[in-house]
Amino acid sequence: MTSRWVHEVEKLRDIEVRWHLMSLAVLNEDKLDELPEEYREWLEKYAWGPVRVVIAAQEEHGAQVLGDLYTAIGTRVHNRGEGPTKEAVAGGLKEVGLPASLLDHWDATPYEAALRASHNEGIEKVGQEVGTPVIAVPGPDGEEVAFFGPVVTPAPKGEAAARLWDGTLLVAATPGFYEIKRTRTQGPVFD
Repeated sequence: MTSRWVHEVEKLRDIEVRWHLMSLAVLNEDKLDELPEEYREWLEKYAWGPVRVVIAAQEEHGAQVLGDLYTAIGTRVHNRGEGPTKEAVAGGLKEVGLPASLLDHWDATPYEAALRASHNEGIEKVGQEVGTPVIAVPGPDGEEVAFFGPVVTPAPKGEAAARLWDGTLLVAATPGFYEIKRTRTQGPVFD
């Protein structure tokens, strides 16, 4: 949902989005014993394959493919209900013109170090006690400020998206600002 919001903001504000991979599989690999069995099984079955394919796409075709590939795969997984399957990832690759041979990385990839480096780059900005998404924005004096979130559903559109962006920049400019949070009362709304 955050990626959909950021795409909307791109239409309304002068921003340059740089996508990085973050992996729930990497994030949770040291705490598998603490996770509910159902989530642990989901991670083992679905979390590694897609991210291995995407890191291979980045390493072989450049980081500029990440935004469109993420959208193509995400639309299949979430909006179309295909789930994080090999077929959904294959469809995403085809849609953005990337070779199907990238699927060869599903079970293992020589780009494991690059995947972990990208993940760690994001998580080091915010700390270990978060998940996805992580967003980094310009803060005071031009330094980067990163947050977990925003977690929002459905993704705001038009001026509402721009106002949320402006608010994000405002809190990023506030020294010592760390968190605003409330309990989620609804699941993701993909429209």
